[in-house]
Amino acid sequence: MTDSPSNTAALRDLAEQILDIAKSAGADAADAMVVQGISQTVSLRNGALEQAERSEGTEMGLRVMVGQRQACVSAADLRPDTLRDMAARAVTMARLAPEDPTVGLADPAQLSSMRDASGLELSDDGAAPLPAEMEDEARRAEAAARAVAKVTQIQSSNAGYSHRTIFLAGSNGFAGGYARSDYGLSCVAISGEGTGMERDYYGDGRIFRSDLISPEEIGREAGMRAAARAGARKPKTGKYPVFFDERVSSTLIGHILAAINGSAIARGSSWLRDALGEAVLPVGFDLLEDPLRKRAGGSRPFDAEGLAAQKRAFIQDGKLASWVLDLATARKLGLESTANAARGLTSPPSPSVGNLALVGPKVERETLLREMGTGLLVTSLIGSSINPTTGDYSRGASGFWVENGEITYAVNECTIAGNLRDMLGTIRAANDARSHLSRVIPSLLVEEMTLAGA
Repeated sequence: MTDSPSNTAALRDLAEQILDIAKSAGADAADAMVVQGISQTVSLRNGALEQAERSEGTEMGLRVMVGQRQACVSAADLRPDTLRDMAARAVTMARLAPEDPTVGLADPAQLSSMRDASGLELSDDGAAPLPAEMEDEARRAEAAARAVAKVTQIQSSNAGYSHRTIFLAGSNGFAGGYARSDYGLSCVAISGEGTGMERDYYGDGRIFRSDLISPEEIGREAGMRAAARAGARKPKTGKYPVFFDERVSSTLIGHILAAINGSAIARGSSWLRDALGEAVLPVGFDLLEDPLRKRAGGSRPFDAEGLAAQKRAFIQDGKLASWVLDLATARKLGLESTANAARGLTSPPSPSVGNLALVGPKVERETLLREMGTGLLVTSLIGSSINPTTGDYSRGASGFWVENGEITYAVNECTIAGNLRDMLGTIRAANDARSHLSRVIPSLLVEEMTLAGA
């Protein structure tokens, strides 16, 4: 689907129209986000078509400011009368809201000069896939998974597609927009019967359809993963090394991101609230954001407040170098925004990170497993009990038990626990990160955690 200039121009006209209406209704300042898009999904379950959906439309979110008070409203009905009612309601709500000294748009001097996504390759110009094509791909994935020995059923096989154009405009003079496309295919397979059933999955998501791996490869990998889990049992209880597989390792880094989010720091509710400049990862590790990567799902030319996206290190040589900030949290902390504002149609901006990579010393995955000795390889996490203030960590896990560096049997129904500061301070990294993902995080070995199993 091509993002035509006329399409972008129409969204710009809508955004500027609502800004003018908001000013006339009494807003001192305002910004608007308009999103136009289509999405379609096809889901199969054990060979039967379970779901086929398509949606399309244009929606708008409006944020108005009256003095140091703000309010947000949204609408999918974009007729002139609705827009006037929408703006009037937003101004009324803002006048009743509590005053917040951190509320305000970016200064014009702070705004990005980049107003579109030229060069980032975020939108596939090819035609949208037909529902019949998506169903065929889902069926091919399912057939490949079912052909794997020990696979007894297919829980689901899903194909999805979306294309949307986003336009952001503010009364501070910012106006910019870009298009984004997403294709995805996944399969969930089951091995065993009754109480002995075990499931696993595999999938792929890309901006360009031509980059997707084949349905057969997706189904086969899902089936092999499920088959490998046959006969899973509880592991030993005790203190052991824990190896977080690449498919779940990004959750560990996600806990760092939550802890250095400006909102958590401003509230004082983060286990890293006093750690700026201190070591949080081993020496040699950097945590880098690059919002300007080509064909990456977390890329963006500017943030949700119109500030220029730029490369940044949140951790350098193991030491915490920066918080994740939007304008409001930066003002609360007396700092400058890191251009990490994100927003939906119904809420004001808040800090968020897109593309991220953990860079540092790495070894071969199999070498790291051998050096691990005896412990747990985690491939799936369930539930969550993370204390955001202390960093105490406890999660349900499944995966494989490793003895003398070799995988010996599948594991389920266990709990792993520790403290994030201690865990992350001892990590070692494998060399298996997938470079096309928005989170390029390899498998990570944590030196020691408490396992509750048999």
